[in-house]
Amino acid sequence: MYHYYRAYTGQPSIVSFAQGDVTGDGITDFVYLTGKRTQDSPFIQEITLVVRDGSNGKVTHVSLKDNAGYNPRLFLGDFTGNRIKDILISIDSGGSGGFMYHYIYSFVNNTPLLIFDFNLYNETYKYEVTYKDYYKVEVISKANNIKYIIDLSYKGSDYLREIYDENGKLKQPISGFVNPLSGLYPVDFDADQVYELLAYQKIAGRYNADSLGYILNTLAWRENRFTLWNQNVAIFGS
Repeated sequence: MYHYYRAYTGQPSIVSFAQGDVTGDGITDFVYLTGKRTQDSPFIQEITLVVRDGSNGKVTHVSLKDNAGYNPRLFLGDFTGNRIKDILISIDSGGSGGFMYHYIYSFVNNTPLLIFDFNLYNETYKYEVTYKDYYKVEVISKANNIKYIIDLSYKGSDYLREIYDENGKLKQPISGFVNPLSGLYPVDFDADQVYELLAYQKIAGRYNADSLGYILNTLAWRENRFTLWNQNVAIFGS
């Protein structure tokens, strides 16, 4: 039925598929991600969103700004409350930081509208991570001016001796950082059949592998945009 896609290396092939009404006419549409597979590698390039209208067969191609990576996948769900499914695209970057590319498109009336862009999210949600005396790290979320304190005692004596003197004072100033978006998950928290977004960002200490926990931001669609609904910091236990 969909023979116009060639499935060999070097030519676009279907790398993900979902179906549901995304145009709003009540008829099931067919949603694809296509891309060029790399020989002997799971890396996929030129990933493109393709929507085939279920009522008239019209095919629309949408180019993605960041369109190369691993494990591209689709999720269809209503994020805006209009009872029409939107299109969530997720792509693993493959980098050591575990960064991911995420886009959400509305496709009402066959008109693609980008309603979530991971680049804009990363520009909006910024943080300061500062080591403090007595085995503490202060995390400040600039978007909502909220401060969190992480207790480093669980890290163990070897870790703490590298950073603190015998009196619990910092040997030198240390700043950590928060990674860009590393996970975005659709969750219907209030069971109203409209999905919220749960966004994960890793909090790192002196280097990326020195993980201190995660920022968990819940975003909900309000006034024609995704806004911060809830925020937590998750830490590791001992």
